[in-house]
Amino acid sequence: MDTVPERTTRLHGLVAPSLATLVCLAILLGLGFWQLARKGEKEALIARIVERSHVEPPAAPPPFDAWNARADEFGRVRVTGTFLHDRETLVHGLAPGEPGRALQGFYVLTPLRRDDGTTILINRGFVPTELKDPKNRAAGQVAGEATVTGMLRASETRGLFVPESDPKRDAWFTRDVPGIAAARGLTEVAPYLIEADATPNPGGWPRGGQLRVDLPNNHLQYAFTWFGIAACLIGVFSVFAWRRFHDPVEPKAG
Repeated sequence: MDTVPERTTRLHGLVAPSLATLVCLAILLGLGFWQLARKGEKEALIARIVERSHVEPPAAPPPFDAWNARADEFGRVRVTGTFLHDRETLVHGLAPGEPGRALQGFYVLTPLRRDDGTTILINRGFVPTELKDPKNRAAGQVAGEATVTGMLRASETRGLFVPESDPKRDAWFTRDVPGIAAARGLTEVAPYLIEADATPNPGGWPRGGQLRVDLPNNHLQYAFTWFGIAACLIGVFSVFAWRRFHDPVEPKAG
């Protein structure tokens, strides 16, 4: 039977492991609850996209100074103007191809100059790498007045694993409205862009309608993963603590 000094020694030996376990447990639980919060945000976003994507008829784009990304993004709009094809920008990206396979290529962002002199960037859609050169898709370079129907999008921010765009090399990895406008010498540019819908372009390219509602929502699965790891941590520490208290003390040598 353990003596009081031995129990005290065993208890003191659990202080550091207990603190480390509590810190790790707090982190794991925090990650789990954060994923649950992200799940709610993603579901609200998907519902908002679905609701706004069915608005009929499309409305005019909001005034530039009244643009509110949270309130206006994903609204369905229609705009008329003239494409400035000589100032189009290609943004690296992927698009769905055959089942289980993605196409590598570019999104074509072309300024649309309106009659009032203002300009809105239009994401006209995707082109595969072999159609990077506009000469290979000349039929799609629509001349004269054109009308575009699509969805409002905020300027895209760069993610952690996305390369930084290099305007000097004309290498773009995000749909950066201010950056592209500055690089192309555009003035009076909308603070948003319009994602063109799936209305076919002459020649079939660019291919619009790339904005999809089926956004991945795996946050519940991620939350269960973090909570599961937390439960395993509690189990491991419980076994460790039990053995620390109940295993016989090895006699000291000598």
